[in-house]
Amino acid sequence: MHRNRNLIQRALIAGVALTALAGCGGAADDHADEALGTKGAVKPAPPQEKTVKGLPGMPPVLDPTDVYAADRPGRLSPVVKDFPSRVYVPNTNSNTVSVIDPATYEVIETIPVGAQPQHVVPSWDLKTLWVNNDKGNTLTPIDPKTGKAGKTVDVHDPYNLYFTPNGKYAIVMASLDRELVFRDAHTMKRVKSEPVSCYGVNHADFSLDGRYFIVSCEFSGELLKVDTEKMKVVAQQKLPYDGAMPQDVKISPDGKKFYVADMMADGVWVLDGDTFSKPTLLPTGKGCHGLYVSRDSREMYISNRGEGTISIFDFTQNRLTKKWHLPDGGSPDMGGVSADGKVLWLSGRYNSEVYAIDTRTGIQLARIPVGSGPHGLAVYPQPGRYSLGHTGIFR
Repeated sequence: MHRNRNLIQRALIAGVALTALAGCGGAADDHADEALGTKGAVKPAPPQEKTVKGLPGMPPVLDPTDVYAADRPGRLSPVVKDFPSRVYVPNTNSNTVSVIDPATYEVIETIPVGAQPQHVVPSWDLKTLWVNNDKGNTLTPIDPKTGKAGKTVDVHDPYNLYFTPNGKYAIVMASLDRELVFRDAHTMKRVKSEPVSCYGVNHADFSLDGRYFIVSCEFSGELLKVDTEKMKVVAQQKLPYDGAMPQDVKISPDGKKFYVADMMADGVWVLDGDTFSKPTLLPTGKGCHGLYVSRDSREMYISNRGEGTISIFDFTQNRLTKKWHLPDGGSPDMGGVSADGKVLWLSGRYNSEVYAIDTRTGIQLARIPVGSGPHGLAVYPQPGRYSLGHTGIFR
C-alpha cells in the first residue's frame, strides 16, 4: 500500500461569495478554476420568468439551469458546518464502518454495525448518517457530530436508501424483496410498499423538479420511472444490451439528461428522463460503476471498477475528456467528493482499501487500508441544503 502524508493545505480561494440560503446557494466566483482545476463554475443564467414548479414541500430550485447550484466548494449548511470532516467506509464483509480522517489519510476509528453494510447515507435533514445493513435487516444511525453509533432500527432488506426531495419519506431500495419501500424519513416506519417486476433495484436520482425519479435494476438490466408524489412506478424499460447491469444514476446539471453507469456494458447510458426514451451508450471503461459531479457542475467522475480507472465527462463539451489510472490498479467503486472539491474519494471494493484522488490532476494522493469489501463510502459533511440519499446527493 502507498500513502501520501503530505498535509500541506493549499490556500483558500479568495472571493467566494457566501449566500445565505440555509447556508448554501449561488454560483461560484471566477476563481473556481483555481480550486477545482476546471474552467470555472457554470455562470448563472439571465433571470428567467419561468420558475420550476417543484414537488410540493420541496425547497425551491435555486437555479433552473443547475440542479447542483447549492453544492459549491465549502458552502456548508449551518446544520453541518461544525461537524468534523470524515470519510465513513462501510466494509460489507467485515460488518464494520472504517472512519478516515481526510487530513491525515488514516483510519481513526472502526465502528461495528450490522450484517453486510452496503452504503452510508446522509439523511434528508443532514443530521444523521444511516448505515444500510442489508443482510442484518437494520439501519445503524451515526451522529456525524460525535461520530458515535446509535440504536439500530429494524428495516428489511435495506440495500440502499434515498429521500424524497420534500423530506417527507425515506425510500428503501429493497433489492431482494423487489420493492420500493416508502418510510417516514425520521422514524423509518413503513408507509407504502411499491412492488416492482424488475430484479435488483439499487440506485436512483431525481428530476430537477423532484416529481419523478429514475431507478436502476441491476439484475434484470432494467430502468424504472417512479412518480414521487404518487409513490408509484409509471414506466419501465429494458436496456438495449444483452446482460446489462445498471448501477449508479445521476442527472445532468441542466436536468435534461440522466446518466446510468453499467458495469457489464462498460459505459454510461444517457437518456431523457422526461420522455423516458431509449438510451444511448457512452463507453467509458470496464466495470463502469459510480458517478460523481464536480463542485463546479462542469465534470462528472466515472469509476471503472473493472480496470482501476476514472473517466472524466465534461457536461459543457458533452464528451469524455480524460482518464485517470490508479498507479497500482484497484477496484474503484462508490464514494464522493470532498467539501472543497479538491479530492475524489472512492472505495476499492475488492482490494480492502480506499483511494483519495486529486481532482485537478488525477494523481492518487493516498491508498488507505480498510476492512473487507468496502462499498458505498460517504464523505461528510458536504455542501448542500438537503440530501437525497445514497452516498450523498445534495441539492
